Amino acid sequence: MDNLDQALFQIGTLSFSTFDFALILLGIMFLLAVLALFVMWRNGKRRAEREALMIERSRESELRMAELVATQNALSGRLAAMSENMTAQNNAMQNQMNSQLQGMSGHLNKSIVDTTKTTQENLAKLQERLAVIDSAQNNIQALTGEVVSLQAILENKQTRGAFGQSRMETIVSDGLPMHAFNFQATLSNGMRPDCLIHMPNEAPDLVIDAKFPLEAWSKLRESETPEQKKVAIAQFKKDMGEHIKAISQKYLIAGETHDTAFMFVPSESIFADIHEQFEDIVQRAHKARVVIVSPSLLMLSIQVVQAILKDVRMREQAHLIQSEVIHLMDDLSRLDERVAKLAQHFALAQKDIEMISTSSRKIARRGENINKMEFDNGAAANSSNELVTKPAQKPAKLEQGEPKLNLKSASTQQ
Repeated sequence: MDNLDQALFQIGTLSFSTFDFALILLGIMFLLAVLALFVMWRNGKRRAEREALMIERSRESELRMAELVATQNALSGRLAAMSENMTAQNNAMQNQMNSQLQGMSGHLNKSIVDTTKTTQENLAKLQERLAVIDSAQNNIQALTGEVVSLQAILENKQTRGAFGQSRMETIVSDGLPMHAFNFQATLSNGMRPDCLIHMPNEAPDLVIDAKFPLEAWSKLRESETPEQKKVAIAQFKKDMGEHIKAISQKYLIAGETHDTAFMFVPSESIFADIHEQFEDIVQRAHKARVVIVSPSLLMLSIQVVQAILKDVRMREQAHLIQSEVIHLMDDLSRLDERVAKLAQHFALAQKDIEMISTSSRKIARRGENINKMEFDNGAAANSSNELVTKPAQKPAKLEQGEPKLNLKSASTQQ
């Protein structure tokens, strides 16, 4: 019995559940139908709004198309006008360009002619300059040959000594008179220096030696390594010391030669390098009373000697100069007296000229007064009666040199 009751209860419970499910299903279907209707209504409303919006947009598009058509027509008119303007401007520009091109063509032709003429002239000048350059090149080639020959001369010891001596002799002979020097003169000890300059006032002669030792110097200039340079420096110092010592011992003779001798260096660059790099050699030469001179210093020394000789000659002729000065002073005093007399004559002549000028001015004034006088018949009769009745007036005292005028005789003549 209990089982039966439980089974019936379960069936009733199940039936109740199915019914509720059906109700719920119906409610859901109703809700879905309502929702579908709402969606359809809303879609229709949206569709209507879209159609209205599309209609509105189509109207706006039509309006815009109309505006675009009008704008296009206006643009077409403007483009046509612009095309006409551009055509006219292009024609004017083309004409202007044609005229300018013609002018430029004329200018270019003229410029080409002028340029051609100038180019021809420049080419002619260039040819002249090339001819000058060719001649200069020939001179340079000749000079190169001379330099090569000079180098060959300097490589030989004897010819190099002759070259230095010839240069020294040229400087001395150009600056001093013939009696003021001797070349290769013999001293009392039998030595023959290259040059002896005779100093004035019975002073000892000045010795010049032109045998400069150039072998060691050439080796020094040609040395490449420090060892070669060191050896060349030592050899150059040795040769210079021996040559300075030889000059001091051979040519410095008391009472016969000057206490200082010149060692001539035939190159300014060698002279400068010696004084710059070898100060000890220069000091050694000074101690030995030997002066190292370059061509310019030798020329300056010769000019000093020339000035001294000129001063000595002037002192020797001082009495003649003094007598000439005395005669000159006498001539000046006579000239002063004659100038003073001439000045007196000029003063008297000036005074006479002033007196003549004064007399001429007075005569001119008298003539003007005579020209101003007026003479007629009545005036002449009255003047004659007055001259008869009235006593003659005493004439005014005339200045010295003035002409006398007789008015009575003048009126009678009229």
